[in-house]
Amino acid sequence: MALGSGSARGLAHIGVLRVLKEEGIPIDMIAGTSMGAVVGGLYALRRDITRIEELAGEISWRRLLSLVDLTFHRTGLIRGQRVIAWAKSIIGDVQFSDLEIPFACVATDIMTGRETVINEGSVMEAVRASSSIPGLFSLAKLRGKYLVDGGLVNPVPISTVKNMGAEFIVAVNVIPDTSSGDKTYWKTRRGKTGFKEPNMIEVLMQSMYIGARPLVQTALKDADIVIEPQMASIGPGDFHRARECILQGELATADCIPQLKRLL
Repeated sequence: MALGSGSARGLAHIGVLRVLKEEGIPIDMIAGTSMGAVVGGLYALRRDITRIEELAGEISWRRLLSLVDLTFHRTGLIRGQRVIAWAKSIIGDVQFSDLEIPFACVATDIMTGRETVINEGSVMEAVRASSSIPGLFSLAKLRGKYLVDGGLVNPVPISTVKNMGAEFIVAVNVIPDTSSGDKTYWKTRRGKTGFKEPNMIEVLMQSMYIGARPLVQTALKDADIVIEPQMASIGPGDFHRARECILQGELATADCIPQLKRLL
């Protein structure tokens, strides 16, 4: 499995994994980027998709605000330690060696612009690095490198899971293609005089997705099966719409099951 970046849209990965598990399709290894790393790491721990779905359902704006530790550090607005502490309180200080399924996540070395694959040490620290949105979260320092969101260099880590030894790759992409001028999400934010001005978070995320789309299109060519949930109406910060995201993941995967089983 190659689980792509996408912030709140990445909650669709939960629906994908649920359907594959219900259909008895085994997952031998997982690579994830950003939110794909969050979901992938949790699943690789105990394959407990029900618990992951419960955690997603608990996310609200109040919960998110309680996890924001503003720092105004020169490298970002949010320190990110509260998120790690919250995650560790739920699943403990998990190491890669504790996982039931081989797992790796992707981050970006901000100094060189190169991809950094993390597959050892603390899973939470690795996931934090993989999902550190530039400018929003302060830089993650790991192995002497300053790391940010892996979506900048490898938004759907197909090459990563291939290098892990995968012979058959299912890729999940949750970044909608807006190059055709599709404004589905922005229409949900229409004001009296037209589209509302994007906020800072939306500007940051949309900037990343604009740059990521060409990388996604190239990467997907190397997957055996591509699952693309319909996420155009869901914003990158819509964590309160977890159930909708999960449902879209389930629907898209159900459509792919016949082809997947034929190929397998």
